[in-house]
Amino acid sequence: MHCSAYATFKEELVAVCHTEAVNDIVFPEGHSDLFVTCSTNDIRVWYTPERLERLRITVPNVTCHAVEVTRDGMVIVSAWNDRKIRAFVPATGEPMYEINNAHNLGVTAIAATSDCKQIISGGGDGQVRIWNIGEKTQKLREVLKEHRGAVSCIKISKNDKEGVTASLDGTCVIWDLVRYVRKQMILDNTLFKCVCYHPGEYQIITSGTDRKIVYWEVLDGSAIREVQGSLSSSINGMDITSGGASFVTGGDDHLVKLWDYKEGTVTHVRMGTAATSPASRSAPQTSTS
Repeated sequence: MHCSAYATFKEELVAVCHTEAVNDIVFPEGHSDLFVTCSTNDIRVWYTPERLERLRITVPNVTCHAVEVTRDGMVIVSAWNDRKIRAFVPATGEPMYEINNAHNLGVTAIAATSDCKQIISGGGDGQVRIWNIGEKTQKLREVLKEHRGAVSCIKISKNDKEGVTASLDGTCVIWDLVRYVRKQMILDNTLFKCVCYHPGEYQIITSGTDRKIVYWEVLDGSAIREVQGSLSSSINGMDITSGGASFVTGGDDHLVKLWDYKEGTVTHVRMGTAATSPASRSAPQTSTS
């Protein structure tokens, strides 16, 4: 696992960690000194300044596809291939709750609202499910059925009133999370692997197996720009800096690229590990924010 400074994009080895692919990376809201990763068998919490693993949460013989830290920093929420959503205490790794049979074909994506009262999960069955999270209860609030393939990524707007989901069926859906209905559907000839809101939330960017990065208008779902993200391989992970000036991508070509958002051009490139790059993440509070 590696990190790179924005100014130089110089690579530094953080640590030798998971024995299999890192499926997701997340920073707690407003903190760049801690981050969480997930893979087969475990979730790990890392302390960036000292390049140290602070916590390991082991769940044997299952794979964690996605991980999220609630905005208040009090819960790690995770999506697993054994159909469960698991929540843990970030400081100790102690289990808080499990939601069994959350999705029939495994839980493949997860996100939490900023008020920490709801979790949105996506599954291999293509369903998007909204869960109400109480102090001692977890109840299914709504089931959204638009995708026909596995949900690969979920992002929620800052006010929790809207969200977007990407799927391997070639669709992205923008949802009204107040009325729980579809607002827009984006169709493309690709398996969508990742989607991000621009911080202004008037645009989203997507990418996937067609190697293209596409900018879309949130208002009407129209495509406004398309750039070549990779010459050879799928793009699996993408994230935008908090100020929206830059974004980062990583994929099967083993290259991690830093992009200028407005220009749609690559500003820095570095070679990743020998393995593919399922996840890339921008740390908060950077100089480009």
